Amino acid sequence: MHLDVKDLRNFYYRSMLGRAAQKAIRDEVRHLWPDATGQSMVGFGFAVPLLRPYLPTARRIIGLMPAPQGVMPWPLGMPNVSALCEETLWPLETGHVDRLVMMHGLENCERPTDLLDEAFRVLGPGGRALFIVPHRAGMWSRSDATPFGYGRPYSTAQLEAQLRSHGFMPERHRTTLFQPPSHRRFWRKTASVWESTGRALSPVMSGGVLMVEASKRIHAPTNGLRNTVRKPLEILAPKPEVAPI
Repeated sequence: MHLDVKDLRNFYYRSMLGRAAQKAIRDEVRHLWPDATGQSMVGFGFAVPLLRPYLPTARRIIGLMPAPQGVMPWPLGMPNVSALCEETLWPLETGHVDRLVMMHGLENCERPTDLLDEAFRVLGPGGRALFIVPHRAGMWSRSDATPFGYGRPYSTAQLEAQLRSHGFMPERHRTTLFQPPSHRRFWRKTASVWESTGRALSPVMSGGVLMVEASKRIHAPTNGLRNTVRKPLEILAPKPEVAPI
């Protein structure tokens, strides 16, 4: 089930809780990927709030939004880079994406297998993807007050296993959003304290959002090579005796 793009926009841009969530997640993305100069970046789902810091330096940025969700123009006051697309059929060339960020995409998709195949297709050699989903052990997946309360929450083991089955190699994972998913003023004023405390205690304190960075795994071709080196020392074998004529 996808939320409407208007609900996502209102949460991330027009509520204190949403702006706090946007900042916490974006800070983690920037920590993982501090620089994207000259690279091609794509956000799928509703990942555009996380891409703004890369606008000045990235070679190209595209915000893909699935048809069941709807699309909105982004960024405000600048040439639009967002586009509506089918969940499992993206208008991108194969192997031309350097960085992919997926948020509010995987957990809501009815065909996650096809979606991950499409993400794998568009990534280029050495490309990396960042999958951001509701954390099964966190508070945010249990609250309907935020977009992370919808769709399928994941544990780290579940998400990494699903990514491996589609050719991705999980590299790093972390959680964020340790603050309670509440609009009350007290929690909003203490949000930064919760986040800093949560990062320090992350091995024992579960954040509401799980982030897994994965690279595109490509196997080296073996057809032909295997037959060539099957008996590499045949040339050193003694020549058979030749019967006299």
